[in-house]
Amino acid sequence: MHEGHEEMFRRRFFVSTILSIPVLLYSEMLQEWLGFSVPAFPGSEWINPVFAVIVFAYGGVPFLRMAAPELQDRSPGMMTLISMAISVAFVYSLASVVLPTESAFFWELVTLIDIMLLGHWIEMRSVRRAQSALDELAQLMPDTAERITEDGETEEVPVSELSEGDLVLVRPGASVPADGVVEEGDSDVNESMITGESMPVSKEPGDEVIGGTINGDGSLRVRIEATGEETTLAGIMRLVEEAQGSKSQTQVLADRAAGWLFYVAVAAAAVTAIAWTIAVSFDAAVIERVVTVLVIACPHALGLAIPLVVAINTSLAARNGMLVRDRIAMEEARNLDAIIFDKTGTLTEGEHGVVGTETADNIDEQEVLALAAAVEGDSEHMIARAIREAAAERSVSVPEAEDFEAMKGRGVRAQVTGDEVYVGGPNLLTYLDTNVPSDLQRFADQAGENGQTVVYVVRNGEPIAAFAMADVIREESYRVVDALHELDIEVAMLTGDSQDVADAVADELGIDTVFAEVLPEDKDEKVQELQNQGKLVAMVGDGVNDAPALTRADVGIAIGSGTDVAVQSADVILVQNNPMDVARLVKLSKASYRKMQENIVWAAGYNVFAIPLAAGVLAPIGILLSPAVGALLMSLSTVIVAINAQLLRRVDLSIPSLPGVSQAKGAQPAD
Repeated sequence: MHEGHEEMFRRRFFVSTILSIPVLLYSEMLQEWLGFSVPAFPGSEWINPVFAVIVFAYGGVPFLRMAAPELQDRSPGMMTLISMAISVAFVYSLASVVLPTESAFFWELVTLIDIMLLGHWIEMRSVRRAQSALDELAQLMPDTAERITEDGETEEVPVSELSEGDLVLVRPGASVPADGVVEEGDSDVNESMITGESMPVSKEPGDEVIGGTINGDGSLRVRIEATGEETTLAGIMRLVEEAQGSKSQTQVLADRAAGWLFYVAVAAAAVTAIAWTIAVSFDAAVIERVVTVLVIACPHALGLAIPLVVAINTSLAARNGMLVRDRIAMEEARNLDAIIFDKTGTLTEGEHGVVGTETADNIDEQEVLALAAAVEGDSEHMIARAIREAAAERSVSVPEAEDFEAMKGRGVRAQVTGDEVYVGGPNLLTYLDTNVPSDLQRFADQAGENGQTVVYVVRNGEPIAAFAMADVIREESYRVVDALHELDIEVAMLTGDSQDVADAVADELGIDTVFAEVLPEDKDEKVQELQNQGKLVAMVGDGVNDAPALTRADVGIAIGSGTDVAVQSADVILVQNNPMDVARLVKLSKASYRKMQENIVWAAGYNVFAIPLAAGVLAPIGILLSPAVGALLMSLSTVIVAINAQLLRRVDLSIPSLPGVSQAKGAQPAD
């Protein structure tokens, strides 16, 4: 709907603006004000009425149509006010062609229509919510699957032809075609886009797999249990669609102000008609005075008060790494009560790293790390990469390893400087039938309580060290939690990881509320849970499983490096992948809203001042606002609103110095 309105307003704005040029050039009032003249020719007196009629029919009639629902709901707003103003100006101006009146309102009519078309084009472009999120979700599913026939052969079939009970082959690196259970094979499956689990999940016979997830290095044979609309991914798609449809129709400030102004204008016009009829009797001058009141109520400035701020707000946000897709959500950010962060990839790096080391018998940590990095030198496992990165960060000299062996489900082994060195988890110790020293056991127990993975280093049959592995918390996460607490905003965390892992991260960061072991459909419900408490909630995430929650939230914020569907489901995208931009977003929202309020005051202030003068309240002392002066004030009000909106570019988006929060860098002005 918004996309269609955007295109309609854009097209009609350009056409109407071009058609308005002759009206402006042949307006005697503008010629007098600006000191120019244009050549007259036979029939030139018809340029203004003819072109004004065309502009009204093409650019103005859509406002009349959109005013009808407001009138039916008995809630007049911007469309009603615009329709009243352009209709009165249109009828009166046409009448002035054949009846003796002081002046016509042709140039005011066309400029009002042009400005309103421009304002609503900008508005629709800002409000439009792209529907491509569902397409991005659908693209996770493969188009075809390899179905295993009764004779053991494979046949390639469209995924749509799969049925419950079919057996399919999922090759290494391929996507799982539908929900099912593993019957044969073992592999690690990347479920991060669906479940949010940061590490690939080991799958063996009897384990469930989800359609759309990506198989690792092993080959799997999967018995299909759900297809089509019954799959987990289809359920997520339904949630995204429902959440998009459940967005409340927030009424913008300008529309509320226009509704108030409508009643003021109608009341002022009625009082004007009665008062002047009693004073001088009813004649053409009374009609002219009433029309002047209604036309002066034309919300030129009011129509631009919000869209101009929105346009500058969007530019300023983009220059500072925030792409605004929904300006209503941007306005709502100033009132947020709670912000929910997805853990993996948002508060954490999404990759495991070494977060703790314990050695036995006072062995040097550098020596142990060198041995482990040497053994893991040929492995591409996530833990191996983390150990190598830890060694590189500490500038450890890694020796050469020989006779490397990968031990399925236990770890790895190699010869390093004449010693037999093993690296692996608890299963490795069972395999080697060795006891863990008490100091390493205490370290392992503590790591387990914190939801961390423990990896042991065994040299010549004796455990000499243990590493604690965990998803690394981002440095910015500490700062953003402190900054949001300073703004009196509750911070919550949402994750599919275990309760132990979630609690450990939350304790480390000082997070207020934790939702752990949350299934994709429950993430949406957790947002609603906070909303049901009367809180205005924002959601920050980066995965497919976050899409329904991002859309359900009052403000959805996607980390720009996240999946396309998360980005398409969000209201604001953090391009620089910096959680600190969430605090800057709140600050920009507050500053933009202040500018909107100021512009509303300036725009409505013109009407509050001009309408009584146009009605003639000061006529007894010889002061009567003419249509020409009213038009001048109208233009002046528009200029003031435009200048005030430009001042938003000067807002300082750096985060104030807070305890434990370093100064934000790189705040940029708008273009």
